[in-house]
Amino acid sequence: MNKRQASAQKTKNKLVKSALELIKENGFDGINVEDITKKAGVAKGTFYTYFKRKEDIVLEISRAPFGEITKELETMDNMELIERLTHYFHRFMECVETCGIHICREWIRDVIDPNNVPENIDGQKWNYDVIMLREILNIAVQNGELKENTPVETITYIIISELYGMMTSWCMSDGKFEPLDWTDRFCEVQLKAIFEPYLI
Repeated sequence: MNKRQASAQKTKNKLVKSALELIKENGFDGINVEDITKKAGVAKGTFYTYFKRKEDIVLEISRAPFGEITKELETMDNMELIERLTHYFHRFMECVETCGIHICREWIRDVIDPNNVPENIDGQKWNYDVIMLREILNIAVQNGELKENTPVETITYIIISELYGMMTSWCMSDGKFEPLDWTDRFCEVQLKAIFEPYLI
């Protein structure tokens, strides 16, 4: 990455960080592009170098942290499968909570009907998460951590449904249900029970 690209990335990161802070304070509908650029300390026109409209920044906020988790998992080959999965689920929900309930509601509202998702919205996050978890489990089978008869597809959907259920419960309870706390409990109690018959 050259200096120009690094500078552009820094500016984009400032916009995303500013938008996230504002959305957490005021909700998505309570801010506009000018609020974001003012907080980021850049000209209003700079926003449109990176995003077409305000809604586009939600996509950036909702996807970027999950790329970081993928990179983290790649460095954890020496850890037991349950430890890696616990880390993955904890970080997954940590990212959701960090983004805040307003972003979570915005994202759920936009993707609840994947056949009617606008172009600029990430309607494929469910598929992205399913594919990622399925891949982790398939690699565990290939590496001899899980038995060959492990029902990877079934376990993948059970776990993703749990995680998404926690996100939805958080939104529906107006923040009273704490998804990160419940994710940790899920990992401690249910995760071991789900995998116990298949661990080698």
